Amino acid sequence: MAKKEKAKPEQKLLDSIIHGIEEKKGSDIIVMDLESIPNSICSYFVICTGNSSTQVESIADSVIEEVRKQCKTKPWHMEGYENKQWILIDYIDIVVHIFQPDIREFYAIEDLWADAQISKPKAKQPK
Repeated sequence: MAKKEKAKPEQKLLDSIIHGIEEKKGSDIIVMDLESIPNSICSYFVICTGNSSTQVESIADSVIEEVRKQCKTKPWHMEGYENKQWILIDYIDIVVHIFQPDIREFYAIEDLWADAQISKPKAKQPK
């Protein structure tokens, strides 16, 4: 009989974050697995793009609401709601970055953490 793999504790949170992004049509979603990098600041980065300040804010609000409903968790820290070009939502183990396209290109977080495993999530409804 095959052993059933246990889901990582962060998986439900990760699925909820991605669902929140997808609900507001966030694009270019990637998940960066930082667990194998020594001294990394968290386990995962979730990065996506919104095409306007309105969409960036809407995505952030959707992520916060979805995580609250599915995981009963609030963000530990948030930044960027003032200018809505780059909103960061920190759930300690997972940090969400929601960028406008030019700001994402300028900061190139994917390149700064090039040692991380990068994946594109498959759309699925959180349980």
